[in-house]
Amino acid sequence: MTVLLPPSETKREGGDTDRTLDLRALSFPELSDERAAVITAARSVSSEESSARTALKLGPKSIAERFRNLELETSPTMPAIDRYTGVLYDPLGAPSADDATRRWWFDHVVVQSAMFGPIGAGDAIPAYRLSHDSRLGTLRLAAHWPAVSTPVLAARSDGVVLDLRSEGYRQLGPVPGALAPRVVSVDGSGRRKALNHWNKTAKGRLVALLGRTGAAVASAEGLL
Repeated sequence: MTVLLPPSETKREGGDTDRTLDLRALSFPELSDERAAVITAARSVSSEESSARTALKLGPKSIAERFRNLELETSPTMPAIDRYTGVLYDPLGAPSADDATRRWWFDHVVVQSAMFGPIGAGDAIPAYRLSHDSRLGTLRLAAHWPAVSTPVLAARSDGVVLDLRSEGYRQLGPVPGALAPRVVSVDGSGRRKALNHWNKTAKGRLVALLGRTGAAVASAEGLL
């Protein structure tokens, strides 16, 4: 089973100061050249405040996040599952999860990063600032990532693929045949209503449950 997650705009600071970014050590190392190209483009637009504000959609309170992209090779790293925070990742409680749960996530969870493409939950990454719709000059993420992301994800996914990515990140690496559930609430009459904010929380709780139970899922029926 493979679980595909989006990244988060919010990220935990800090990490292991003795372990900096190594593109060859990330999952899918064959994407190293593509990752390097995005890093170069992100560094370019982040070098000046004016270009960073437009390209990365930064406001007065977040403009300092541009410096993350200038320090990618020297910043401390931590596993991706720990780096991301927010309404999807907070329900995981990843930093305090037991070893068995974390091993399940490391084996089964892939995050679709705008900066690094698909990465494993256990991959060591620095904090950065980049979204699926960021503007990096002539490099368009929507054109750059799908051609290389889809093949590596398809090659890895020899069983059930549970695609919990948001639409923008799903477009960076479409996976034909993946299960892409809609999260809804059901009232007393059986009427279903799509969730918005709580959609991400529900997905986070599902991935937390899969990890804690060490779920072995081989089919859609097994997932249900």
